Amino acid sequence: MPAPMFTVNTYRFDPYRTFRFQVIMDGKVVAGLKKMTGLKRKTEPVKWRDAGSPYQRIMPGLTTFEQVTLGQGLTHDPVFENWANLVNNTQGDAAISLKNFRKDLIVNLLNEQGKPAISYRLFRTWVSDYQALPDLDAGTTNAVGIQSITIQVEYWERDTSVAEPAES
Repeated sequence: MPAPMFTVNTYRFDPYRTFRFQVIMDGKVVAGLKKMTGLKRKTEPVKWRDAGSPYQRIMPGLTTFEQVTLGQGLTHDPVFENWANLVNNTQGDAAISLKNFRKDLIVNLLNEQGKPAISYRLFRTWVSDYQALPDLDAGTTNAVGIQSITIQVEYWERDTSVAEPAES
């Protein structure tokens, strides 16, 4: 018999689905999120060998955290635009907020009842790419407009204080 995947809900056999999630910025849930790319980190291998040794050894080097892209349905909510403007404002250098352009985010993966099941904290993120409007096409009538931001992430870590929620 395989090991249980869930410690609280031992009757659960299916992993969590990815369509229920939320991103929290400045203490508020970002409304209308459609998509978020995954969290990924990479550690470069450093190859070396001792003098006289016929074998190459490999040790861990620099770890980097990949950028994340967030897509939001077009509304009158200016949250993405306001954040992007803190980094690169058309009003000139005096309008750029060196104090506020980096933000810590929380990403919650929710279970089927809408309770946070897994949570990650993203630290010192900032907007490096902002798309205000998607491609516009008068020939499509069922398309939803999505704006997006790409954020640079200095590092992220799992929030272990968020425990597996009891499910009914």
